[in-house]
Amino acid sequence: MKHLLKLMDLSKEQIIEILNIADQLKFEQKNGIEHKILSGKTLGMIFSKASTRTRVSFEVGMYQLGGNAIFLTDSDTQIGRGESIEDTARVLSRFVDGIMIRTFKQSDVENLAKSGTIPIINGLTDYSHPCQVLADLMTIREIKKSFKDLKLCYIGDGNNMANSLIVGCIKVGMKIAICCPKEYQPDKCLIEWGFRQEKLEVIDDIKRAVNSSDVLYTDVWASMGQENQREQRLKAFANFQINKELLSLANNDAIVLHCLPAHKGEEITADVFEKYAPIIFEQSENRLHAQKAVLVKVMGKK
Repeated sequence: MKHLLKLMDLSKEQIIEILNIADQLKFEQKNGIEHKILSGKTLGMIFSKASTRTRVSFEVGMYQLGGNAIFLTDSDTQIGRGESIEDTARVLSRFVDGIMIRTFKQSDVENLAKSGTIPIINGLTDYSHPCQVLADLMTIREIKKSFKDLKLCYIGDGNNMANSLIVGCIKVGMKIAICCPKEYQPDKCLIEWGFRQEKLEVIDDIKRAVNSSDVLYTDVWASMGQENQREQRLKAFANFQINKELLSLANNDAIVLHCLPAHKGEEITADVFEKYAPIIFEQSENRLHAQKAVLVKVMGKK
């Protein structure tokens, strides 16, 4: 495994291996056991999109692994002045040991990997968010102990989270229902792939989607870069909220996940959010451990 560009590139076995490493690293961190696996290594972090969890978790993760992280925005690099992604990749390949990029276009991540000679990690694009879904799967397995016979229901915008959840859930053997307005469905190619696996349902009937679900998942209705669509989206998703009534239709031991930040009162009510806050913030913490596992896989000794 040289890169993490999108989850579709990984096998079930590779995903499970990352989760197993993440579990071990989390145990060691909680018990004060140092793991300086990346001592002397440097991660370049390119941010075209602002972030809280991605930046802090990667910086802290590299520190805990014994390495260093350099924070770069478009204004800090020549990318913001017109230098190509390809040339940036060739330059940074001579200075750092890996690059994490959080940007808009999936093609930018793919081109970095093609043009550079070092590992590339997708910290988020408009198409996919593999690091978040690895943390989600880690959280689900911690609580449910296994992926066998589980169903996740994602409610809301068919965005990068929906795209990556389709792939991640199906690859580890879960069923997934995507519930969103018809005009806001996930990537068509991923829907077709999911249908072929016979583990995906895409519907706009929220009550039917939630039925027999073990995990309910939601995200903001207007993501970064969609601020001018906010009012339109609030109207479109008004009936796609996780609330107490909807939760009663899921399995009795169902859990609720949210990738954060949360807009309480919109995609999820405040009472449901607070009820599952311990799980949601454990999910958030697991970004650190899952990403450390990815860093070890792509930047550690081969």
